Amino acid sequence: MMNLTPSIHDFWFLPLGGCGEIGMNMNLYGHNGQWLMVDCGVTFEKSPQGQDRTYSADPSFIASRKDSLCGLVITHAHQDHIGAVANLWPQLRCPVYTTPFTAFILRAKLRELGIEQNVPIHEVPVNAKVNIGPFALTWFLQTHSIPEPCALIIETHLGRVFHTADWKLDPNPVIGQPFNQQAFEHLGQKGCDVVVCDSTNATIAGHSISEAEVGRNLVKTIKPLKGRVLVTCFGSNVARLVSITRAAKKCGRYVGVIGRSMQLMINAAKTTGYWPDDLPLADARHLGYLPKEEVLILTTGSQGEPRASLARMAKQTHPFLELDPDDTVIFSAKTIPGNEDAVAKLTSQLKLRKVDIIHAQTSSLCLHASGHPCQDELQKVYTWLKPRCVIPVHGEQQHMQANANIAKQAGTKYTLTGKNGDLFTLAPIRSVKKGVTPERRFEIV
Repeated sequence: MMNLTPSIHDFWFLPLGGCGEIGMNMNLYGHNGQWLMVDCGVTFEKSPQGQDRTYSADPSFIASRKDSLCGLVITHAHQDHIGAVANLWPQLRCPVYTTPFTAFILRAKLRELGIEQNVPIHEVPVNAKVNIGPFALTWFLQTHSIPEPCALIIETHLGRVFHTADWKLDPNPVIGQPFNQQAFEHLGQKGCDVVVCDSTNATIAGHSISEAEVGRNLVKTIKPLKGRVLVTCFGSNVARLVSITRAAKKCGRYVGVIGRSMQLMINAAKTTGYWPDDLPLADARHLGYLPKEEVLILTTGSQGEPRASLARMAKQTHPFLELDPDDTVIFSAKTIPGNEDAVAKLTSQLKLRKVDIIHAQTSSLCLHASGHPCQDELQKVYTWLKPRCVIPVHGEQQHMQANANIAKQAGTKYTLTGKNGDLFTLAPIRSVKKGVTPERRFEIV
């Protein structure tokens, strides 16, 4: 049986979640007897009976070795990267490292479980350098749909890994700075041994749409509408929340927020300086008393979640607001595969109220932009970084294979593909050992 303790001569990568699937990212790097965990996320699915279920990757491999776990690094605050930390930390008992915005979101979840004071959270400035056990880490700021999305440069004496997490090349990201081509090129000049890369949109040609374009289209969509306008999107897409609020201001509408998770993200953005000062928000309890043509409501429920605010308004059971026939609901989000029936049911309920509906997927104007790179972006980054090896992750098999093909076309000599539970040896030689740990998931109650 293979010895699963890395020696000083070993540099390993072991994905437990997020490799061969989109969601519940959980990755391990091993060197010199210690492990570093990168991200600890969840995925949401429905049971055969239609009940909502939340899963993370099974942490038992590293939980049984927690004395050698030197730290957990969270790259950004999306649920598929941070959502399992609070529930699984009692099994891991290690320090957590992340940036201020992400730390704010994490503390809120820890507070719900009553363990905020137990978890040692180290806030790391963007672009900081920190040593964690035998690993030297540099946080590398990127563009995505949420504040402080960071790749990680992970170094040992055996090599340098660029772990991308989620990213895109957005020249107008709404929140944060535009992507920095020179930073990528500088890393390529220093030498990049391995890139562990997001594959979500690797099957899509071209370049991802900028968030700024979505903002312009929202203005065009909202301006001619009568009655109230409700816009629903992913609550964690802070860039979209800013785009919608800015569009509402240009259209002469007050904005209120109805939805707990969305309000949490906005509070975090305000606290950490990412919410624009010129975009005030009205008290949601007062929205029902304002002239309808002056109201825009940000609300949760874009995926048809039955307990979200939009579903409650569709059933006329929300305490703040009742929908009227001249109101319009805009879905500024794509429907995640598997949620089609739930969204269709919500749409039917809204139509019964004679509410007008605009879906991003059928609108003539682009009302949603992905936060992940398409083929042209992948090709550019591989050209800038000039990696010796690429390991595609964060995707199903077809996404990861497409990513590997792009890397080869960009001149990368080696690509390694696998799935959760496979052990990728980065040094002294490059190889993949299949099925070192079972590919299992853990239900979070």
